[in-house]
Amino acid sequence: MIFGGLQKNSFIDYPGKISCVLFLSGCNFNCPYCHNPDLVKGCAECPHFLEENGVYDFLKNRRGLLDGVVISGGEPTLQDDLVLLCEKIKDMGYPVKVDTNGSRPKVIQGLIDRKLVDYIAMDIKTDPLRYSPLIKKHCNPSDIFSSIRIIMESGLPYEFKTTCIKPLVNDQIIENISHIIHGARLYALQEFRNTEVLHPEFFQGNKCSYDKDELIRFKAIADPWVEKCVVR
Repeated sequence: MIFGGLQKNSFIDYPGKISCVLFLSGCNFNCPYCHNPDLVKGCAECPHFLEENGVYDFLKNRRGLLDGVVISGGEPTLQDDLVLLCEKIKDMGYPVKVDTNGSRPKVIQGLIDRKLVDYIAMDIKTDPLRYSPLIKKHCNPSDIFSSIRIIMESGLPYEFKTTCIKPLVNDQIIENISHIIHGARLYALQEFRNTEVLHPEFFQGNKCSYDKDELIRFKAIADPWVEKCVVR
């Protein structure tokens, strides 16, 4: 298990809970706007690499102070020991939230079947039919569609998220995504912040962000299709 970082306290990553966030290193996507570029590398030389035992000791010592644990990345479902990690966290009495890009639906289904996850947040980068080439070359959109279906049928609390960035998102794409997740409990539209990103060259000379008014317009497009849409 390669831990790329640990956020000791968060009031926003697990809805309704004070949580910590475990960042697992390694990702199979190449999103130019990724704000955790070091985690994409998947290596033990990453700046915030943590020893596994130290992470477990931290969680044991914070029992009673934290309400839950978020497993993020990178992409957590790439880790072979993800099931074991979730089991250990659950054995300590913590609810578990997993953030995923939805590329490995069988892993998501396995966590649900084993009752090892209590909340799932899935990023939908753009219309799944348009993931290639900017998000991942030769991406199989059926994996994204399968993960959406699995999550919506799980009976668990969940949310879908889209970071609103040009040219990956526009009015038509928001409408397409909204149709795909028709009836979803929560759809979050996230503002893009051009700070540290994976491919800064992608943004040179380009205006890629949307302002608040434009995000509100996207929300109006999504509202009829989902139970709740929010702008973050």
